[in-house]
Amino acid sequence: MCEDDHAGIGRRAVFVTGAAAALTLGTVSFASAAGGPGPRTRTVRGTLPPGSPDFVYVPVEVPPGVRELRVSYTYDRPAVPAGTPGNALDIGVFDERGTELGGRGFRGWSGGARTEFFVRADDATPGYLPGPVRPGTWHIALGPYTVAPQGLSYELTVTLTFGEPGETARPVYPPSRAKGRGRAWYRGDCHLHSVHSDGRRTPAEIAALARAAGLDFINSSEHNTHSAHAHWADLAGDDLLIMLGEEVTTRNGHVVALGTDPGTFVDWRYRARDNRFGRFARQIRRAGGLVVPAHPHATCIGCNWKFGFGEADAVEVWNGPWTPDDEVALADWDGTLVASVRDGGDWIPAMGNSDSHRDPDVIGLPQTVVLADDLTREAIQEGIRAGRSYIAESAKPTLALTASGGRGEHAGIGGRLPVGPDTPVTVRLEVSGAPRCTVRFVTDQGVLFTSAPLPVSGAGTVEWRTTASYAAYVRAELRHEAAAGPLPGAPAALTNPVFLGRR
Repeated sequence: MCEDDHAGIGRRAVFVTGAAAALTLGTVSFASAAGGPGPRTRTVRGTLPPGSPDFVYVPVEVPPGVRELRVSYTYDRPAVPAGTPGNALDIGVFDERGTELGGRGFRGWSGGARTEFFVRADDATPGYLPGPVRPGTWHIALGPYTVAPQGLSYELTVTLTFGEPGETARPVYPPSRAKGRGRAWYRGDCHLHSVHSDGRRTPAEIAALARAAGLDFINSSEHNTHSAHAHWADLAGDDLLIMLGEEVTTRNGHVVALGTDPGTFVDWRYRARDNRFGRFARQIRRAGGLVVPAHPHATCIGCNWKFGFGEADAVEVWNGPWTPDDEVALADWDGTLVASVRDGGDWIPAMGNSDSHRDPDVIGLPQTVVLADDLTREAIQEGIRAGRSYIAESAKPTLALTASGGRGEHAGIGGRLPVGPDTPVTVRLEVSGAPRCTVRFVTDQGVLFTSAPLPVSGAGTVEWRTTASYAAYVRAELRHEAAAGPLPGAPAALTNPVFLGRR
């Protein structure tokens, strides 16, 4: 074993990308295969101080004839005062094509979920892409997510194994359509994690749980990698549409790339101040996907959304079991509806997903129920983009929200009822599967109607009369009974709005 030292982040070159600097350390070199067939190992050590760049690159010179690249790492976790972040170090790798933002060199990322990984032509650790280990300068990417006041000391071990490279299988992807029921309401969960990022379930386990939850479609959304895309083909079927995407996990918030073309990688190495997000939002759309900011008011470090909503096709207002940050996200989204009717601009639909990682996370809690022309990627995306959808806590609640005028005009969720400002409008909500829940009609003025609890059967119909001058839009909330106090209970279902009046 040969050892190098990067102590105190010495032996470095700094390059700047936007407002955030990245750091490149000294190169790790290996002898050629002429020294014999055995593996070659190098170990480097160093310490990253508080305030380190978001990404630190360790170049590795890979000679010809390498069959496998294997990397393992450890780092210290000193005690820190209460309320002070400790050490957390992410890891990934870029091949000889380089580390250019949005470039072709990406070969895998596991964040902080793994302590080692390998890449070779015929296989790779989940989160990483199989393929030849070609000669040239590779870069191990370290991401000091948080650094303790004492600094972050790490040890990185790189092993190259020489030999015949093996064959790389051509990837096979799931089809973009399932059998479907024609124009109908379809249920889906578009934010899920498997062993290909920081989840603990295999794709097969996720597909089985999705079917058990009564879902019609799901979306693969691993953190900062598309390695799972080629592992879903055998799990799709007439009863389950599997779309492909990524959870683009930046230091200033996360965004779900929903339903991109197979094999699409979306870079995440930028902050809001770098003014780079628009470029990658456009990439998501060019690849046939939707841009969906995830859990925008989550409290974990780096999870709070700071890029604004100008590029959003929808926004995730309900993420997993209902928590106070979901209540804030819902209120914030409702504020965007008020702005849209005030300014006459477009509005952003809401959706909900489980963000499931492992047991006991429940797939389909919540789920987005979409009115689509068929069970295809394009039809589901069009329904989400148009706001023809509602969010439910499970497959049990079903609802139909309509608004009608006096001359037979009517509109449903995501639609517009084109009536005069003083024309009487009847808002009607038909519900099943929501025992003892209360119906609330929310408008640009706030909550203007609250029903008595539904019966224990969970079924009922609620009507409310208004005008477009009194309510520019109406959306419905089904809330469970609150445990105590004036705050509403957790929702059983939330709808996108029906807009009232002519534009």
